[in-house]
Amino acid sequence: MSDAFAEPFEQYRNLLFAVAYRMLGTAADAEDAVQDAWLRWSAGDRSGVSDPKAYLVRITTNVALDRLRSAQARRETYIGPWLPEPMLTSPDVAEDAEMSESVSMAMLVVLETLSPLERAVFVLKEVFGYPYAEIARALDRSEASVRQLGTRARKHVEARRPRFEVGGAERRAATERFFEAVLGGDVNKLMEVLAPEVALWSDGGGKVRAPLRAIFGAEKVARFLSAIGGQSYRGVDPADMRFRRVQLNGEPAIVVDGPDGPISAVSADIGEDGRIAALHLIANPDKLRAVAEGRHLPM
Repeated sequence: MSDAFAEPFEQYRNLLFAVAYRMLGTAADAEDAVQDAWLRWSAGDRSGVSDPKAYLVRITTNVALDRLRSAQARRETYIGPWLPEPMLTSPDVAEDAEMSESVSMAMLVVLETLSPLERAVFVLKEVFGYPYAEIARALDRSEASVRQLGTRARKHVEARRPRFEVGGAERRAATERFFEAVLGGDVNKLMEVLAPEVALWSDGGGKVRAPLRAIFGAEKVARFLSAIGGQSYRGVDPADMRFRRVQLNGEPAIVVDGPDGPISAVSADIGEDGRIAALHLIANPDKLRAVAEGRHLPM
C-alpha cells in the first residue's frame, strides 16, 4: 500500500474519530466506525475525489449513523442507565469552554435523546462548524430538511443542556471541594458542595454492582457516596483502592484503581451556582478500557 494512498486517511484519522465518538458515545464503537471508513476508502474508487477530508467525513458519518441505529435497539434493553464511555482529555481542553462542553458526559447523554439524523446534523454543524449545504451532501438529504433537523436538534439540546458561564478556575475549585469531601467520607461536607437537586447516574451495565436508577437529591447522593467509600467493590478492599484525579471528557474526574486497573470513574458537572449539578459514575468494565489504556480523546 503506497504512502500516497494512506496519507489522506491518516491525516484526518483524529478528526474522523472525534466525529464518530460524538456520534456513538464510546471509544470502541468510534474506532470500529473509523476502521469501517478505512475499508470503504481503501476499496472505493477515489478517482473523482477532489476533497478527501469531506469525502472521509461523509463516509464516517454514514457509517456511524448505521451503527447508531443498530445500537439504539441494544441500548433499549441495557441494564440500568446507559452512559457514554469516558476518555482522558488534556487540561487544555478544559480551558476551551465550547470544546469541553461538546464532549462532556452531560452533553453526550443529551445527544443520546436525539434521533440518529438529528445527532449527525448537530455534531457536524454545532461542534465542527460544517455548513448545512455540506452536511446535506454528506447525508444525501435536501438542505432544507437538514436545516429543519439542525434547528430541532439545537432547541432540544438547549432545553435539556442549558449553558452556564462557569469559569475554569471556579470549576476546578468546586470539583476539588467535592473530591475532598468524597475522599474524606464527610456527609455534611458533601451536602455543602452538592446542588439540592443533584442527580447521580451510574452505569454498571449489569456486569457489576451499581444502582439501576438515578439517585436524586443532595442528601441521598451524599449518603450513597459516603456509604460506598467504605465497601469492597469488585473484590477489591478499600485499603487496596487508589484514587487519582484526572480530566475525563473535559471535566475534572476521579478514577478509582484496583490492583488490576480502573474499577470505576466519576465525573462532576458544575451548575451555575458553582455546586455539583450531576455526577456520572462509570463502573461497567467495558467502558473503562480507554481509561485503562491511557487513551486520550483527539480533539
